Amino acid sequence: MTIDPAASGAVLKRERVRQAILELLETRRPGDAIPSERTLCADLGVSRPTLRAAVDELVREGLLVREHGRGMFVAAEKIVQELAPEQGAFSLPRAAGVWSSRLLEFASVPAGARVGRRLRMSPAGRVRYAVRLRLVDEVPMALEYLHLPLERVPGLTAAELERGHLHEQLRTRHGVRVREAVQSIEPTVATPEEARLLDVPELSPALLFERLTTDTDDRPVEYVHALYRGDRYRIVSRLSLEPPEGSSPGAPPLPDVAPAPVEHHPGIPPGDLSTGAPVSYSARGVVQNREGRLRG
Repeated sequence: MTIDPAASGAVLKRERVRQAILELLETRRPGDAIPSERTLCADLGVSRPTLRAAVDELVREGLLVREHGRGMFVAAEKIVQELAPEQGAFSLPRAAGVWSSRLLEFASVPAGARVGRRLRMSPAGRVRYAVRLRLVDEVPMALEYLHLPLERVPGLTAAELERGHLHEQLRTRHGVRVREAVQSIEPTVATPEEARLLDVPELSPALLFERLTTDTDDRPVEYVHALYRGDRYRIVSRLSLEPPEGSSPGAPPLPDVAPAPVEHHPGIPPGDLSTGAPVSYSARGVVQNREGRLRG
């Protein structure tokens, strides 16, 4: 759980501390205590302000709970709601605006236990680690933290990441063809360092994206988590709520068929659907410009 001494830079250092604490949380259950700040500082080899900043971020994300006089504890598990059915997927057009990238960090580091598990590789295996500031029409929009197995992209350059369109670069320059990705989205707030880079006030609302991308052979290609500005970015989903083909809306179930259990779909109260049919989705990102108009 030690921090790689070769990892330098404010963003990279804070992120490595955060990842180390997350690895620790994965070994514990909700309600379990974690070591004190003094112990963690000694184990990780960092100062108390650096550790406290990472802990504060995890508390805001709802992953840690502080109890005065007692210590820190693993928070209760979050409720997960999948937007797409198990066998379905989004068709996701690109968001509006002219997107560009500015590379903040670019290094080769050990994967560590947490990232290694996601990329199905040894914790000691090397990954290409990069932090990109994504801009729309030259305005900061998102921070991306990328992890790619080094053996898959040994020749990946900083210039390629600056140019953006990473998946196109992987296909044309590195022979890696991505097929699908599993992505989660949840609310969070920007840390002081993230707020400075995104040009927003501290603790501003943000969207946290976490994504694992696999290739045509179902091998992990990249693990990414990204922070998008909550004041300038939102997700719009299109829901198809039609009953299965051949059924009549409002018709009672057949006598020998048990009624489907009541399920909850995002934004739709339980019981508001007239059928137990799965809900299919498509989605697109919408970027709001400075005048408040929506484009996408």
